Order: sequence, then structure tokens, then C-alpha cells
Amino acid sequence: MDRPIEPIERAQLHARQDVFVSDSELSNRASADGVSPAFAATSDTQTRPTRHTEASGIPVIDLSCAGKGNYVAKRSLPMQALWFVVEACLINNKLNPSSALRVALLRLFGAKIGTGCCFVHPVRVKAPWNLEVGDHCWFGVDVWLYNQAPIRIGSHVCLSQGTFLTTGSHEASTTMDLRVAPIVIEDGVWITSKCVVQMGVRIGRSALVTPLSVVHCSLAPGGVYGGNPCRFLRSRFPSED
Repeated sequence: MDRPIEPIERAQLHARQDVFVSDSELSNRASADGVSPAFAATSDTQTRPTRHTEASGIPVIDLSCAGKGNYVAKRSLPMQALWFVVEACLINNKLNPSSALRVALLRLFGAKIGTGCCFVHPVRVKAPWNLEVGDHCWFGVDVWLYNQAPIRIGSHVCLSQGTFLTTGSHEASTTMDLRVAPIVIEDGVWITSKCVVQMGVRIGRSALVTPLSVVHCSLAPGGVYGGNPCRFLRSRFPSED
């Protein structure tokens, strides 16, 4: 026969079943079982698990074991450090109003930039050697190109204020290893303010992305897209019919 559960064991069992029980509720449970509230509170503290434990069935990924995945650095650490200083002092500096200076420095560090591009505002570029830009493109204030893999931007493209393009992410369900994939922005695209474009995305010719949208998959040409996740809203150009 199963032995009866003692009052102290019942209090400990309550604490394990509900780690978020309030002090007043725990006290009431303990009193009903004939156990002092002080002992029940001590038992609750000792048995309270962390947010994710093996007992909960939800694993925790050890970030100390995460690796670089498929990321390959194309420049030495000294060169990366030098670019870090140049970017902070001149590229991402609102006291520098010179588009020509920004373009010259980006090209010096390996970026391929066409003619007539407008870089008059502070921007951030993780790796200029992974950046290709066509002709007559506009870059708004606080545009951030986090290009651990190549970002290729066509001609007549507008990236508005606060737009964030990132070619990197992590293996979220396994190792948290870094993984990267290029981003391609075709000719005539307008990505409006504070949008996020994720790794591996291709945005088709003359597409328009509305403010605060998150682009997680490729977009077809000529459409207006918006939302999180980004979805098709309408055609950008009216029909000629």
C-alpha cells in the first residue's frame, strides 16, 4: 500500500507544482496542512527552479559553446579595428556633412559605390568590403548595414531613416552558431523609415516597404509591402489601362 503523504511533504509538493505561488497563498496552504508558514516559505525558496530547467522540458542552449557557423571574416583583426575607429569618427558622425568623404572612405575600405549616391547623414556599415551600391542611391540618417555577408544594392534605391539590414542570425533551435546569408536590393526599391530586412532576402525591382515593417522573406517586384511579418498590400504603380 502507498503510505499517506505527510503534511510537510504536501507543502513541498505544492511549492514544486507552482513556483509562482504568492506568499499569502503559500501561507494558507501550509496552515491547512498543519505546517508553519515559515517552513513552507523556506521550502518554496529551496525548490524554486530557474526559468528553464530540464524538469520543465524546455532546454537552454549553452551560449559558451556557440561558434562562428558559416561566417568568414574577410579582413584581419587590425583592419577591422581600424575601420571601427573610422566608422565611429567619420562615417557615423552627424558633425560630418560630407557625402563625398563618406563615399571616399567606404571605397578606401573596399566598398563598391556608383556615382551620384547621397551619404550626407550618419550611417553605420559593419563591413564596407561586403557592400556594393549602384548609382544615385539615397541613405537616410541612422541607416545600419550589418553586413557580415554581402549586401548588394542596385541603382536608384532609397533607404530611409533608421532602416536596418542584417545579413546575420543564429541557429536558434540548436547551437546558436552564427549563420549569415547575403541581402540583395534591386533597382528602384524604396525601404521607408525604421524597417528591418533580414538575412537571405531579395527585394524585387521598384518594390516599396512601408514604415516599421519586418522583411523576413523575398519580395516580388513592383509591389507595396508592409507589416510584421511583411505582406503584399497593393501594386506600387497604377495600371495603364
